[in-house]
Amino acid sequence: MKVIVNNLNEEYALREIINAYFPKSKIEYVLKKSDSEDYIEVSYSLCNDKHVFVCEASLNNKKCKSQNEVSEYNKNALKKAVSDTLKSATGIHLPWGLLTGIRPSKIIRELKESVKECDPVSYLTKVYEADESKAILAAEVENNESQYIKTRYKDGISLYIGIPFCPSRCLYCSFTSQSLAFSNKLTEPYVEALKKEMHEISKTPYIKSRKIETVYFGGGTPSALSSTQIDDILNTLFRFFDLSVAKEITFEAGRPDTISKEKLDVLQKYGITRICINPQTLNDSTLKLIGRRHSADDFISSYNLARQCGFTHINCDIIAGLPGETESEFANTLSTLKNLNPESITVHTMSIKHGSYLDMNYDMYSLAAASTVNNMLDMAYDTLKSMEKIPYYMYRQKNMLGNLENIGYCTPGHECLYNIYIMEEVQSIIALGGGGSTKLVKDDMIERVFNVKEVSEYINRIDEMISRKKQLFEAFEF
Repeated sequence: MKVIVNNLNEEYALREIINAYFPKSKIEYVLKKSDSEDYIEVSYSLCNDKHVFVCEASLNNKKCKSQNEVSEYNKNALKKAVSDTLKSATGIHLPWGLLTGIRPSKIIRELKESVKECDPVSYLTKVYEADESKAILAAEVENNESQYIKTRYKDGISLYIGIPFCPSRCLYCSFTSQSLAFSNKLTEPYVEALKKEMHEISKTPYIKSRKIETVYFGGGTPSALSSTQIDDILNTLFRFFDLSVAKEITFEAGRPDTISKEKLDVLQKYGITRICINPQTLNDSTLKLIGRRHSADDFISSYNLARQCGFTHINCDIIAGLPGETESEFANTLSTLKNLNPESITVHTMSIKHGSYLDMNYDMYSLAAASTVNNMLDMAYDTLKSMEKIPYYMYRQKNMLGNLENIGYCTPGHECLYNIYIMEEVQSIIALGGGGSTKLVKDDMIERVFNVKEVSEYINRIDEMISRKKQLFEAFEF
């Protein structure tokens, strides 16, 4: 997409709103338009104390133009001019309107903190032009998560422990993970490097002076490791970190084909409070297409096995808008989960993640229209409401179909605190393992430090990873 910008320095805001309409389009800033190519031209001027934003677009031989005048300069006014033009040119409706950020509920929380009496729904619909249904959803999420934000430990932190291995790589995945078929020989040295990082970080004054409130094992697929390796990591965790006041420990046993009674027994031995078993869909043809090596029946068997082993909080992830999947097939997934009734269900919107196989082979797959995906999300909301589950956390990603959202639902009292804290950026998260992103939060200040992503690099540079965190901890204390 060719973009011409006149008298403006707002490339990031422009990129956000244009990508909302064209998630796969590469934006190229040029000096002048060409009659033979599609283009978007955005201009700014100050005229008679009015800030004037003008957007003109030529797309598929259709020309549209919008103008927006405001008394005070703001990025939303720019986004509105662009959005009005692109909506006319494409016929695409964005349910979240001008809102391109990843944390809609955070906007509401900050609004309520600054304005004693406010109407969040009206604010999102008027300021951001969000659909009323989306504004209501965001307000509902904020209301449900706020009680946990208010009652979190003031000196609390959370641990994230990353296991970057999977039995296979999914079509849509861009996470830091490696297929065990090609990297099984790295699992043991990785576990040793991770244990070293855990031990060294546990000894720092920063960790010792704070309460560990939650622990989250993610990946990848942590259950891709052997039961012995899982036991080894959990033993290290409990030996070196004080978890006496921890409120939850989550373990992503995400892929049903990695779950066994032996592994579940290890998790039970250490008192893991929440596990994830993620089908993504319960339609076998879609599972095969996206690269999952399990069937719907395999998921149900693993789920039932976890129940038999005594797990009382199971989360299941599903995705709306998977390649080729229809609304009726999505409804089948919801129906099956309704019968099983896990304590929490996270509904993701299909996202074309950079670096995924889907991203690199986009034209080979039929992705659902934005309106279809939005219908799927509405179906999920209605079904989960009928199961007496509430939406308790929300986040949005770049390149999501329809510029929509991911929502976590749960039976009240089964909210995942880690999910709330990391999404709302209200607590420091100490990330251990390959690709881990540590985020230290203090008042309005956030500092980050990253572990290298590639597994062999993490193993070879483990001392450097440890040093990075120690240096950040020391600097952050002043």
